[in-house]
Amino acid sequence: MTSDAGILVVGDDEGLRLTLGTTLGDAGLEVRAVGDAAAMRQALSGWCPDLMLLDMKLPDADGVRVLQELKASAAWRDFPVVMISARTPDEMTELALGLGAADVIRKPFRPRELLARVQAQLRAHALLRTAQGALQSLQDEMLHVREDSENRRKLVDILHEVTGDLSSDEIYHILSRRVARALSLSRCSVILASPGERVGVVATAFDNPALRNYEINLDAYPEIRAALEHGHPVLVEDLHTSPLYEDLRKEWAVNGTQVPIRSVIALPFTLGKVQAGVFFLRRMLDEPPLTNEDVEFADSVIKGAVAAIHRAQLIETTKADNARLEVLAHTDPLTQVLNRRALTVRLASEMERARRYDSVITLLMVDLDHFKLVNDMHGHLVGDEVLREMAAMLQDEVRSVDVVARYGGEEFVVVLPETSLLGATTFAERIREYVEAKLFAATQGEPVRLTASIGVSSYPSTTVQSVDDLFARADEALYRAKADGRNKVCL
Repeated sequence: MTSDAGILVVGDDEGLRLTLGTTLGDAGLEVRAVGDAAAMRQALSGWCPDLMLLDMKLPDADGVRVLQELKASAAWRDFPVVMISARTPDEMTELALGLGAADVIRKPFRPRELLARVQAQLRAHALLRTAQGALQSLQDEMLHVREDSENRRKLVDILHEVTGDLSSDEIYHILSRRVARALSLSRCSVILASPGERVGVVATAFDNPALRNYEINLDAYPEIRAALEHGHPVLVEDLHTSPLYEDLRKEWAVNGTQVPIRSVIALPFTLGKVQAGVFFLRRMLDEPPLTNEDVEFADSVIKGAVAAIHRAQLIETTKADNARLEVLAHTDPLTQVLNRRALTVRLASEMERARRYDSVITLLMVDLDHFKLVNDMHGHLVGDEVLREMAAMLQDEVRSVDVVARYGGEEFVVVLPETSLLGATTFAERIREYVEAKLFAATQGEPVRLTASIGVSSYPSTTVQSVDDLFARADEALYRAKADGRNKVCL
């Protein structure tokens, strides 16, 4: 992603446009803001931004219809559009993402989270353009070689196989297998190494598919070292006469080593501008030696496939970035359980499921009594450790279908799907007893003893019709537990 990437903001709220312009502009992005759909169309007629932030509510059009209009156009079909709305998350996600939106951000938003999401979408869009360009270049090369000999037709088949949605490891494996079969090789491997390194790693081996991430000493492979150093293919037609192997042949003679390999080719390849490794091709003593024609064919295969390998690695990196971003957006950084925002989304989904299947869902609001004294007497580091241990204890006690979240400060929420009030109360009492008996932050010095008050609410109930009601009833029950002396469970 370049620092001057262009962002078009479309929304009638001047304050929103100003906030987005400042947040994104401070990150080095070029931001243009317009107030309605007509101005948006005019802006797009003379400018091609990298991403659009589109408010669902515009003065002259429905944001959904504007999104449909963009996605119906071939020119803007792959253009990332991030929708902004004040509607509920489920309603927004199903509607906007179903129509092709790249992401959905609910108002009010956190500027840092919004910037992170925008940057993730810009990286993904840049990756898509790079992959499309690489794929087009690869297809052009395939069309060119198809006009050549039978070996060139084999090349087309190989390149076609590695342009799919594959990981870099899968592409390495396919290439080593297909090149080995096309050239009738006994052995073909991919060795990952950089110039000057003494150790290489076998990424895949045609003759032994299970041999992966195996380290080899490159001092025993002078052709690999030479290929990495000079960046050109190295052909050794006969190991037993080549000057390149003179010193090694002396060692073989002293040690009585029998080498069954007759000839080898080391084909270096780069990813981006970095020398990444070599394809290592070998034939045995009872087989014909490798030739320059074999080098040309294998080199064409490797050069054509490098774009696919690079694309696969970029996609793997982007997926990892998106996964980290997803965790960041939904996880409380201190306790590593769900944060309040993610809890609200999850609870809305669970309540809808309970309505649909005529089921029950119960919520526990757990508050550590007199927690402020922990920070005052022992310090905030000890207080943080207590919260981490509390979260870990709750996670250990719940089922895989249950939800644990930090609601704020020293308050935690546990959501128990398909659990009645009786079962939830029993569970809450067990949690209360565990807290009362536990020695918190024992490794930090003097252990901390605490108690917990717990409020319980459940759906369906005459007083619970929504997620807000469920929280409100649990909060009221928690207040009663506190007022009644703390260290209690109340309904």
